[in-house]
Amino acid sequence: MEQLSFFAEAGQSRGLPQELLVYKPGLLDQETSDCLLNKFIAGAPWKQSIRKMYDKQIVTPRLTAWYGDVGTDYSHSGKISNPLPWTPELLVIKEKVEPLAGVQFNSVLLNYYRDGNDSVAWHSDSESVLGKNPVIASVSFGQVRSFDIRSKADHNEKYSVRLEHGSFLLMKGGLQQHWEHRIAKSLKPMKARVNLTFRVVI
Repeated sequence: MEQLSFFAEAGQSRGLPQELLVYKPGLLDQETSDCLLNKFIAGAPWKQSIRKMYDKQIVTPRLTAWYGDVGTDYSHSGKISNPLPWTPELLVIKEKVEPLAGVQFNSVLLNYYRDGNDSVAWHSDSESVLGKNPVIASVSFGQVRSFDIRSKADHNEKYSVRLEHGSFLLMKGGLQQHWEHRIAKSLKPMKARVNLTFRVVI
């Protein structure tokens, strides 16, 4: 239970560093978000990864799917993921987030958190294929979960954003270099959540 969130259940942290993160609730309306959540859960070819950690084989506590342009192979922890072709739904969302991010994305990673036991531990998206100081656009559907960040230099410097159904979060350049982020496990009952993170693979 080490991963349990240390942030309040309601509201965003005060003083959220705008030079690192921009949060926009209601990028997509309730009806559209409900439809997309159900479509992604039922239609994506979800996979569960096995990663090596401290000489042990660990089953990743969430499901993933990788989509993108031809040639945007994504190397993560030594494994290569060949992208699935874009779906019409993903392309519509991509067109919505690109003007907000000021970036043309060529790939997207989908994460499926089935309940409160699914999570992602502290990490940075710092793989070499993403380049230096990558800009990443995140869109969330379903259960509200807390997105926690902490400074690599000082773990006491930390913030949290509650990612709501149909919301948009922009992770700006510099965040991955100097900060870590996570979605913590929860003791409270949690419904399904799907998160999309749009990226540029170089």
